[in-house]
Amino acid sequence: MNGDRQPVEADMVVGANIRRLRRELGLTLQEFACRLDIRHQQLQKYETGSNRVSAGVLYVMARAFSVPVDALFEGVDDTPGLDEPTKALQLARNKCRMLVDRASCATVLTSMAKVLGAMQDTD
Repeated sequence: MNGDRQPVEADMVVGANIRRLRRELGLTLQEFACRLDIRHQQLQKYETGSNRVSAGVLYVMARAFSVPVDALFEGVDDTPGLDEPTKALQLARNKCRMLVDRASCATVLTSMAKVLGAMQDTD
């Protein structure tokens, strides 16, 4: 563990994910910082990975993006040594979780389940 609390590679990945999601929403640093009630300079430091993001801020950001908190960690390799098929399966599961979490109602979830079931039957 890094006792001096300096940012590590995971902080860089989380920051890049925050920037990507903010841009996908079409928000400027200033606009998103206002939603989070922080200064845009602080948000920029989070996005560049120069400052670590606290658990509380990660939670607020995930809610603002309408994604599960673990979506902010997408791309962090916390299990080194996995073979490529296992990594690909983990990425696919994470994307599925994100889609399920974003579903607006039970009807959408039911439709998604039918599509996945049909895809499984074709293999």
